[in-house]
Amino acid sequence: MGYKLLVVDVDGTLVDKDGKISLIDARAIAEAQSRGVQVSLSTGRVIRACRRIIKELSLRGYHMFFDGAVISDPINDHIIYMKTIDERIIKRAVEFTRANKIYLELYTTDKFYAERSNWSDAVHRNYFGVDPVIDDLDNICECHKIVKAELISHSKEEDEQVLMFKKEFDGVLRFSPAHSPAHPDIEFLNIVDPGVSKGEALRFLIEYSGLKKDEVLAIGDGLNDLPLFEAAGTKIAMENAFDELKALADDITYDVENGGVAAAIGKYLLKNG
Repeated sequence: MGYKLLVVDVDGTLVDKDGKISLIDARAIAEAQSRGVQVSLSTGRVIRACRRIIKELSLRGYHMFFDGAVISDPINDHIIYMKTIDERIIKRAVEFTRANKIYLELYTTDKFYAERSNWSDAVHRNYFGVDPVIDDLDNICECHKIVKAELISHSKEEDEQVLMFKKEFDGVLRFSPAHSPAHPDIEFLNIVDPGVSKGEALRFLIEYSGLKKDEVLAIGDGLNDLPLFEAAGTKIAMENAFDELKALADDITYDVENGGVAAAIGKYLLKNG
């Protein structure tokens, strides 16, 4: 089968617990690109937190960010797809979190905002390379389009706050949990428009690029990769993936610490080389 597009999740798939990409994975991606395969990232991360990866791997073309809310070519600063959260709903979310003393982050395409500092600031800074802008979230909602909100939890109290929020906004927002191998005890809850997912973004990119589903290979590890797998032709789960994702996969590769991406590329994209 001739694959033309390789879609790769970032945290837990391409990036390890130290925030690094293994040399063997980087070389395999370079070889795939040299053979004409487009390599696109699919991640819950903000665009800015992926620029180092895109530069390191010399990636070109479009990538899917914010759990699929934005498809962009960051090198040329060109967005071809964006779904924002309804302004009335996000304002209500700000009011709800403020009233219940829940820490909330709001994301535009280039920055993220919070009303106060939080323990998670160090995680964002040290692992993702981004810092929050402290501002009144009412003002942010008035002045900017919000592509994603986020709740972060690593304690019983924060878990209870997340459940409270999800119950309040069930059906009007989409909740997509994500984890990082560097912080396995922390859950990052991506909050997006109900029509947003990695799968919907991939379907758009496939049509935009004039490709067929069978020409797409996807590699992932997280629960937010479930819709991505449903949209891809061939699905490869990491050994460190959630069981739900493994059940949907066509194959399972090595874990992120042992060159799983390189092994999958070698087996499916370079086998005739």
